[in-house]
Amino acid sequence: MAKILLVEDDDLVLEAVADTLETNNYVVEKVRDGQEASDRLKLYSYDLAILDVGLPKVNGFDVCRNYRAGGGSVPILMLTGKGAIEDRVEGLDSGADDYLPKPFHMRELLARVKTLLRRPAGLTGDVLSMRGITLNPGAGKATRDGVGVDLLAKELALLEFLMRHKDQIFSVDDLLDRVWHSESESSEDAVRQCVTRVRKKLDVDGKPSIITTIKGMGYKIESDVS
Repeated sequence: MAKILLVEDDDLVLEAVADTLETNNYVVEKVRDGQEASDRLKLYSYDLAILDVGLPKVNGFDVCRNYRAGGGSVPILMLTGKGAIEDRVEGLDSGADDYLPKPFHMRELLARVKTLLRRPAGLTGDVLSMRGITLNPGAGKATRDGVGVDLLAKELALLEFLMRHKDQIFSVDDLLDRVWHSESESSEDAVRQCVTRVRKKLDVDGKPSIITTIKGMGYKIESDVS
């Protein structure tokens, strides 16, 4: 049974989300400010954190950013009432795995939660190696030229999917369907930002990017580049 840290200062939203999660058999710990959220993330283990952006004491972006800086790897879903693309990008850049703009339907929230808690079906098993990158899906670990690389849950899932389907091109919509399991238009930005983060962590100066962009078509990992 997954344990979720829910951080939201609006009592109505907090209780509604908590009730929905508990009805679906999740264990929920409710927190109303960013400082307590940061403290709990340091002290206790969770399977997922759901963070509102506009929190008292410490905002959600900073909670997420500080947690990632300290090596925290629990998947994080950001809840935000802000619709501007800059705010969405900031949430992803701070280390969130996905975001959900308010107002949202509980069915979509549950879909996001299940996606973050569950590795994509059929993408588990053996160690993958390609172009200096080794990925162990079962252990959730990746290396580049023998050096460990810290990847978030969604970054690992994206890398694993593309490595298992090398030399195949996938559009943003394909990746939403196969990795994110969401048809929400807002998540198109999540795909692009995730690709950017994977490149930043794995690419080496002077060498082709691990993920190739095919203009007008999508992304792929090439098995051999010269």
